[in-house]
Amino acid sequence: MPQILVIDDEPLTRSTVVTILNREGFSVEEAADGQSGIAMIHKNPPDVVITDIFMPSRDGIEIIMELKRSRPRTKIIAMTGGGQRRMMELASAAKLLGADHILYKPFERESLLAMVNAALGTPPPPRSQDGA
Repeated sequence: MPQILVIDDEPLTRSTVVTILNREGFSVEEAADGQSGIAMIHKNPPDVVITDIFMPSRDGIEIIMELKRSRPRTKIIAMTGGGQRRMMELASAAKLLGADHILYKPFERESLLAMVNAALGTPPPPRSQDGA
């Protein structure tokens, strides 16, 4: 089972991502800031890291740089929100530094799952048919 680490300093966003992924059967861990996220990466390397870009105590850009240096095969989904110009600048920086995908907040459940599946190189799970 692929391991996913979610790093976000916003409890509601982090909880939402973790809940969605858990309900889909993924093995998920979470970190409330970049510093603890980096420690978790070194202790138990995940297959995919979903990280907010703007955080205190090591931001997402630092996490991306660290991952590309120490765990280059780990897939990275960078999340960003805020104003349009700021989002584009941060997303561009994250992509240049090695993020595989950019998830813009607010996001839909389907967008999150599509990015995770793309990062893992797996097709999305089939949707269940009600009444079938």
